[in-house]
Amino acid sequence: MLIANNIGLRYGKRVLFENVNLKFEGNNCYGLIGANGAGKSTFLKILSGEIESTNGEVIIGKGERISVLKQNHNAYDDLTVIETVIQGDEELFKIQKEKDELYAKENFTEKDGIRVGILEDLFLKKNGWEAEANAAVLLSGLGLDNILYDKKMSELKDTEKVKVLLARALFGDPDILLLDEPTNGLDLKSKMWLENFLADFKNTVLVVSHDRHFLNTVCTHIVDIDYEKITLFLGNYDFWYESSELIQKQMRDSNKRKEEKIEELQAFIRRFSANASKSKQATSRKKLLEKITLDDIKPSSRKYPYINFETDKRLGKEVISLEKISVELEGKELIKNMNLHIKNGDVIALVGENELAKTALFKVLAGEIIPKSGQIKIGTTVKISYFPKNHDEFFNTDENLVEWLSNYSDDKDESFVRGFLGRMLFSGEESLKKVKVLSGGEKVRSMFSKMMLEKGNVLLLDEPTNHLDIESITALNKGLEKFDGTIIFTTNDLEMIETLANRIVEIKSDGTYIDKEVPYSEYLEKYAK
Repeated sequence: MLIANNIGLRYGKRVLFENVNLKFEGNNCYGLIGANGAGKSTFLKILSGEIESTNGEVIIGKGERISVLKQNHNAYDDLTVIETVIQGDEELFKIQKEKDELYAKENFTEKDGIRVGILEDLFLKKNGWEAEANAAVLLSGLGLDNILYDKKMSELKDTEKVKVLLARALFGDPDILLLDEPTNGLDLKSKMWLENFLADFKNTVLVVSHDRHFLNTVCTHIVDIDYEKITLFLGNYDFWYESSELIQKQMRDSNKRKEEKIEELQAFIRRFSANASKSKQATSRKKLLEKITLDDIKPSSRKYPYINFETDKRLGKEVISLEKISVELEGKELIKNMNLHIKNGDVIALVGENELAKTALFKVLAGEIIPKSGQIKIGTTVKISYFPKNHDEFFNTDENLVEWLSNYSDDKDESFVRGFLGRMLFSGEESLKKVKVLSGGEKVRSMFSKMMLEKGNVLLLDEPTNHLDIESITALNKGLEKFDGTIIFTTNDLEMIETLANRIVEIKSDGTYIDKEVPYSEYLEKYAK
């Protein structure tokens, strides 16, 4: 059990949230959502005791243990992978360490023996003899190779450290689990394992994530940080989205009806206030008018870009054909003998753990690299628009954003370009930023702006959801759903794959592939291991 009692947080005059009174209970998973800067991570830090709120208190159930997903990748460099995971239960780790130190003493005394007996009893009660096996189960589920388990954390890549730190947070059945962006850096397979783990977890979980499928799968409640307050909703992300949209619509409709009634009363008062026979009625309507108050609809901190991919050329029946294509990189064959016939209306999700192979295929389709062997045929009506996974080279210029986007626009008028950027959340001075200093998410939105101006009828999207917040991902998803053309994409956003793809191509680690014209859920059921 975890209670937020009258919690509030201010930075100077800025209010993040106030009067927060929430009770988080066991066997529930609470998804924390809100715009960037709304205070999601900050609220988790208040609950964990890492920072103090401006007012209020946090109450934890007696004897309950909180586990927090750590973000500092280098904090445990001196420990082995297994030790790092087991240290997730700090009490167990201390017991094991003290026990090992006592057994290693050359002059083992009677007092040491008594202490060891106590420690062994505590160790047994905390299931210590199975600790390494339990840690290995977590690491294996998250896709970490067992040859790494005895290595020092300092020897691991950041992508591997992410999985170890997540396993550390999950270890030892904590009473309260606080996870800030646990799916960052996870592939689809690891993400699905984590979803299953949390769906079966019986204690209290609070999680911040921009992954809609993840929130829909694991969450029993949504905690929404917006309008300078924190509101609890029963249900998953989709239920929250529909509910919040409905609430806002009802408030707008209510205000509209009230405004119409106000205008009607004001018109009557103006017309008859000087008329003696109608003066009582006019006075009565004045009193009624004074009682009508409009609902205070605060502006949301959430901002959704307007993403809409239009085409200027109708796509013909023949799109792209790959015949016996093989691609090699540094002596390794990434793609072997691929035959892929892409049709009008195909929405192909490239899946699999072979990231290099997927990116190589996009580059072949975009004409950036020539395959080792095979033929490529591109239809005469095809106009390709490409979102590369690494797009930093596009921003290696001293231009501001208006100047940069003008390079890709037929209409060079500054007001048109500024208007276009405004729809993509670059309003006012934001549109005059130097493109070199844009954040990761801003660069992605800029690339979408470029692609929308290109009006391609075949979209190639290599990890387009990286660096995006949940609002931008939702807008992208909706924009692609409306697109009238062919799409080939790869992403770790399961919701996007499930809602868009009508065809799945999995490139395996050995360069072979599977090609099935089915939705992703059916592919997982019938073809995926």
